[in-house]
Amino acid sequence: MTFENKIEQVGWQQEKITQLRPLTQDALLQLREYYRIGLTYSSNAIEGNTLTESETRVVLEDGLTIGGKPLRDHLEAVGHSEAFNMVYELSQSSSIDEQSILDIHRLFYHRIDNQNAGRYRTKPVIITGTTYTPPPPSKVAAAMQEFVSQIPGQKETLHPVVFAGWLHIRLANIHPFIDGNGRAARLLMNLALMQAGYPITIIPPVVRGDYISALQASNRGEKEPFINLLSNMVWEAQREYLRLVQSLNEE
Repeated sequence: MTFENKIEQVGWQQEKITQLRPLTQDALLQLREYYRIGLTYSSNAIEGNTLTESETRVVLEDGLTIGGKPLRDHLEAVGHSEAFNMVYELSQSSSIDEQSILDIHRLFYHRIDNQNAGRYRTKPVIITGTTYTPPPPSKVAAAMQEFVSQIPGQKETLHPVVFAGWLHIRLANIHPFIDGNGRAARLLMNLALMQAGYPITIIPPVVRGDYISALQASNRGEKEPFINLLSNMVWEAQREYLRLVQSLNEE
């Protein structure tokens, strides 16, 4: 299926979602909690976190630790949950600025490494599995400022799904932080989708290989594979959202 056909299908699904709104306050709260757990689990799992989805729920809802699991995995779950809550609040606005990106990373990372949380890296980094080299530390701040300056224009001209993909690609390619770049990029991507009225889109660990391959292609300037992958993930997210809303409306 071509990208254009998939985007057209995404549009049809979005019309169905729009027709179901507004939702009740109870439904909104339940959906927020569902996605807080799901996105935290999946985004962390893509990066190697060993907590299962049910274990992630126990950590976040009950405040318990899971025996035999690393402390860092717990800290990543709590940090991502806090960053998700911030993204949810930011989605009520229509803009994305540099400070918001820094704050998203700070909330996710401050328990792990407070010194580098919400701060641009001061060391060069290597992205494994690719020959692409991110900007050196001395050029990160300028690259981020240029990136942020392009956001309003890109948002105005691109389809919301393409815009969200562009945000993810640009942040991942700049790789501004010493760690946590992928999770920050997925949160930023979802911020853009939510601002446009789309449901939160989860990239499940089962497609991690395709996701990494698409990102590697973007390192070479080939954006189509990632945009195609994301459009499919958005379509799946819309189907799941419609299923959830239908179940919440059942008496």
